[in-house]
Order: sequence, then structure tokens, then C-alpha cells
Amino acid sequence: NEQERSQVKQLCEAVQRATGETVEVAWADQGYTGEQAKEDAAATGIELRVVKLPEAKKGFVLLPRRWVVERSFAWLARFRRLSRDFERMPEVLASLHFVVFAILMLPKAVMLLGAGQSS
Repeated sequence: NEQERSQVKQLCEAVQRATGETVEVAWADQGYTGEQAKEDAAATGIELRVVKLPEAKKGFVLLPRRWVVERSFAWLARFRRLSRDFERMPEVLASLHFVVFAILMLPKAVMLLGAGQSS
């Protein structure tokens, strides 16, 4: 029951703990505007970039970087097990997400690894 902006520091700290301090840039929507949010993110080593809507918007407007998130959600939706919340433990659901993304990225990894080998 808090504003998104007031939770930036805790969120960034959790992200950095989970990723081993490797995140440098975070893309966020307009809920994270303001200097305090930028300062809180910068305190954890993350540059916060807010994606804003154009002033005079007519119809559908593709926002920069937003498509990456939407594409990832669409990829997840292809797996029936993730379409419903059947899991009792959140750790199981998180693990399933990891497995699904590993499955999705495996063909790309094979292609990259195969391109690096010469015959």
C-alpha cells in the first residue's frame, strides 16, 4: 500500500543481491519518475531510466524498451504450466520460470556456440 517511488531502494537492493551486483541500468514506467527515485537507484549502482509517453499521443504508440517486457511475457504464456497458478510454493514457480527461459534461450546459445567453432 505504498507508492512505487518509495520502494525503489528496497527493490534495487533486492535486484543487486539476486544478480550479484551486475545490473547497471533499469528501465521503468512513469510510476518511478522523480529525483528521489533516481537517487535511491543510484545509491545501489543502478541508473534508472524512465520511459515516458509522448505528449500528444494518438492511437497505439510503441514505447522504447517496453516491447522487451511484453515479448518476454508472451514467451512465458506459451507454456501451459505457467498460465495458471497451480504451485503451492513460490520457489517452485520461480524455478519453473528459470527452466522456461533456459528452454527459450537454448537454441540461441547453440547457434552462438556453433558459430564460434570452426571445422
